[in-house]
Amino acid sequence: MEILIITGPPYSGKGTQCEILKKELKFEHISTGDRCRLEKQNETEIGRIMCEYEEKGDLVPDSIMKNLFSKILDENISNKGIILDGYPRTNAQVNDLLELIESKDLKIGKVININVPKLELLKRAKKRAETSDRKDDKDAEIHIKRIEVFEDSTRPAIEYMKYKLNVLTFDGLGTIDEITNRVKASL
Repeated sequence: MEILIITGPPYSGKGTQCEILKKELKFEHISTGDRCRLEKQNETEIGRIMCEYEEKGDLVPDSIMKNLFSKILDENISNKGIILDGYPRTNAQVNDLLELIESKDLKIGKVININVPKLELLKRAKKRAETSDRKDDKDAEIHIKRIEVFEDSTRPAIEYMKYKLNVLTFDGLGTIDEITNRVKASL
């Protein structure tokens, strides 16, 4: 099984690009946020803990994420590949993921980093809040906090990944098709 990582700030279009690539590559799309909501819906202990953090805009502790991703990898081991959306988000999570990958004799193909300026992210967050039924999308303060958490924790993790993995950064401005074409050209 091959692993593709899609990263970037909140509201950068990661989920949209993941869904497009899922169809093209025939990979499974693993969204941290969606998995958190599923775990919560199923009333699992890990789901309850994860969502407490997510609903405040905070990152879930690394140890919980490592356990969840070990489970996710085991569940998908027979698939052609998976696209990770929203993980890893910290340097520790990068190391945890690399350790899990090695222990399961898997490989990470590429890391796609979608770069979008903060003002555009805030515009997209507001638009998503108007169309989304997610409780956490309704609060503008959470939008700002998510972007700040990204800058403080995830941007350094992306920089750290550049020393360990093949990280490709793309401009996330433009139409969905334009962004998709940029990403697909690299694959």
